[in-house]
Amino acid sequence: MSQGTVVVGMSGGVDSSVAAMLLKQQGWKVVGLFMKNWEDDDDAEYCSSRQDLIDVAAVCDILGIELEVVNFSAEYKERVFSEFLREYQAGRTPNPDVLCNAEIKFKAFLDHALALGAEKIATGHYAQVREFPTEMGSEFQLLKAEDGTKDQSYFLCRLNQAQLAKTLFPLGQLYKREVRKMAQAAGLPNFAKKDSTGICFIGERPFKEFLERYIPRSPGEIRTLEGDRRVGEHHGLMYHTLGQRKGLGIGGIAGGDGVGQKGGEHDAWYVAGKDLEKNILYVVQGHDHPALLADRLQAVDLSWVNGKAPHTHWVYTAKTRYRQPDAPCEVERVDAGRCEVLFAQPQWAVTPGQSVVLYDSKVCLGGGIIE
Repeated sequence: MSQGTVVVGMSGGVDSSVAAMLLKQQGWKVVGLFMKNWEDDDDAEYCSSRQDLIDVAAVCDILGIELEVVNFSAEYKERVFSEFLREYQAGRTPNPDVLCNAEIKFKAFLDHALALGAEKIATGHYAQVREFPTEMGSEFQLLKAEDGTKDQSYFLCRLNQAQLAKTLFPLGQLYKREVRKMAQAAGLPNFAKKDSTGICFIGERPFKEFLERYIPRSPGEIRTLEGDRRVGEHHGLMYHTLGQRKGLGIGGIAGGDGVGQKGGEHDAWYVAGKDLEKNILYVVQGHDHPALLADRLQAVDLSWVNGKAPHTHWVYTAKTRYRQPDAPCEVERVDAGRCEVLFAQPQWAVTPGQSVVLYDSKVCLGGGIIE
């Protein structure tokens, strides 16, 4: 018996392919949808979208499902890329994947799927949705995936109740190794395809080279935070992020090669701050320098999965970057669109523009943009 129609966002990778396969096995009428989100300089050297579409078509053929191709590049440029550039120009380091999920994959894509008559959408994200009854009807929780090494709830932190109510994550209880085995057993040609990394519109090209095309270079001094000593020159503050070690071009200054005692004169240099007005990049030596550690942060542009802010002074955990272990914390206050998060232990390189995402055990509560 058919469960109804589900439109699966298919990228050409193994995860979305297996998601589509599993849903078909569960009795859904599956439509594969390939989203083209970038076309400014869609050349073969850096952009993999042509090969990705070929891979999607091959998988849909094997699974016996429809394939539709839709171009969201105008929406992407307006809602995601323009914000990405604004944040970099303001000296912050944004996470476009978080914005892309909220604005494109679970908004433009969802609207398109519903217009096609679908009951649900699905993706190959490693996350879970749990529905439970309330006095008002139902509430949907966003949960971490079973595979903690692949969990992507961090990138989904801005999803709301209406979006989660229409979303399926078929891989939420699977481990990546199982997914690859399933794909191989089913004869899917992309079972061993490498996971995509980095920002989708940049592809494999050097980040600095890409950014230079949209934001002009603005060279300035690199100075030490302590002693205010000039140690080099940067090409633009937008190329650098808090905690960055590589690409500073000052490795020869006082050693700077990471060899030596902790905090010693031969320790590596790290970005510790930016002065936008004076166009100065500040650096410190040593991975554990106090200037790189923060025991609290302020976040703005808040988004809570269930529409309600978390309790203050409860113990939660938080991530200030995707690959970070959960850090125990509490929310000290929430007011006027901002919140303050206090950590039990100082956190390394808490970066303005990145997302702080709060968890109550396995439940993702939402979060905000680090100020």
